[in-house]
Amino acid sequence: MNKKPIANHNDAMPRKKDDALLKAAFEELFPYLLRFCFPNADKVFNLRKSFVFLDKELTELFPELKKQGGSRFVDMLVKAFLKNGKEEWILVHIEIQGGSTKNFPKRMFQYWYRIYDRYGVDITALAIFTGNKRQQHSDMFHKTFMGTEITYRYNAYHIFNHSEAELLAMDNPFALIVLAAQKALLQGKVPEELLADQRLAVARALIQSKKFSHKKIEKLLVFLKNFIYIRNDEINRKFDTQIEQLTGGTVTMGIIETIKKIEREEGIEIGMKKGIEKGIQKGMEKGMEQGKQDVIENLITKLGLSDKQVADIAEVPVSFVKKIRAALKKNK
Repeated sequence: MNKKPIANHNDAMPRKKDDALLKAAFEELFPYLLRFCFPNADKVFNLRKSFVFLDKELTELFPELKKQGGSRFVDMLVKAFLKNGKEEWILVHIEIQGGSTKNFPKRMFQYWYRIYDRYGVDITALAIFTGNKRQQHSDMFHKTFMGTEITYRYNAYHIFNHSEAELLAMDNPFALIVLAAQKALLQGKVPEELLADQRLAVARALIQSKKFSHKKIEKLLVFLKNFIYIRNDEINRKFDTQIEQLTGGTVTMGIIETIKKIEREEGIEIGMKKGIEKGIQKGMEKGMEQGKQDVIENLITKLGLSDKQVADIAEVPVSFVKKIRAALKKNK
């Protein structure tokens, strides 16, 4: 009997989309993220107040992120209010670092002093490392020269700081996002059937946690299905059926097709870059534009994502998403 081929790592979901999905999940579960990383979060933060995600301010502070491409999807600047009865607030800077960057501690320090110089508020910085177990994850920047010395320490968490058993035993559902990040690293390294079993285990734990509404569970399952990415259509259809059974039919996974459309468009773009004639290219671009608009409409109406989340996943300007959202409201 022939062994089933292991999924090709090159076929995995592009890193940029992984980052956009992970960031969206972090935003969706932000209060749980704070509780996960800060044991005293409920005493310090007013978790009932809305958080303000300062993506625009972050880009203004660090214009080089926009030039580098991709990085802007993995940095979060968040305004959170304290639980002290006053209108005080702090900035929480989250760094989702998936690679091993030599100058990362220096970059964390640069973030701190630019944010502090601009806003003059208390800042807690948190670096969440999403690479493999060998990934470096420094929590300090140090510089000294001729009697002048500076040491900057920040909070750091690596997704392998906790084992799978420890994460599954936690009462905080954010632990399941961490577990999903662990499992996503198996893409291209194990057969897709095994990866599917791992994905289903995380989904089952999420559903059985009974922490969220059906709508939020659906959003998180969409994240899970696309973050732990499997190309085999038969395996994905089986996953959809299993989810419907686990939820008693209250959650359906058909919305996944919207993300698949984006992936197909991306493949067409790559093909065009390799030399498709201009006339054909223009026609395809027009078709893709309509297809992307359909995708964005589905992300807005069926998933209820914010303008920024839709823009990150569909890789379009926020202004384009706002235009489509306005048109949808007008046509109601």
